[in-house]
Amino acid sequence: MRLKEKHIILGITGSIAAYKAAVLLRYLIKEGAEVQVVITPSGKEFITPVTLSALSNKPVISNFFGANDGTWNSHVDLGLWADLMLVAPATASTIGKFANGICDNMLCTTYMSVKCPVMIAPAMDLDMFIHPANQRNLSLLKEFGNIIIEPATGELASGLTGKGRMQEPEAIVEE
Repeated sequence: MRLKEKHIILGITGSIAAYKAAVLLRYLIKEGAEVQVVITPSGKEFITPVTLSALSNKPVISNFFGANDGTWNSHVDLGLWADLMLVAPATASTIGKFANGICDNMLCTTYMSVKCPVMIAPAMDLDMFIHPANQRNLSLLKEFGNIIIEPATGELASGLTGKGRMQEPEAIVEE
């Protein structure tokens, strides 16, 4: 139980690798962590909040506001609560938003508010991963003190083979 009583924000973005987030979430909880999932709107197209909520025993956060009932999710409170923010999978879009301070969804706004270490596990096709804009954004995130979990090389969702696969959940938990 290496992560006993640790508070982790698990950020999930709109990548086919989002299916791995369910396994990652299970491993984090098995290691003793309390995990709050924050998912982007496009992330919900790849994995459902119901699945993630059942695994985490917490409501999944995706929006700033509740269903017109006056409730809202505080990115500031989340940022103060967390011991670690882990974004897995992280798309090129979200990486670019993080690097440039664009806060157009709950995950990006939470990222800008956290006081804890941030780990980012990119997941994208090989051409996107090596694109100079993405490499610049990853370099900026490293300069900001973020920990980048390098993607693996292998078969990608596109059918191509190369670097861009999100690391396996076991490897991410090890990091």
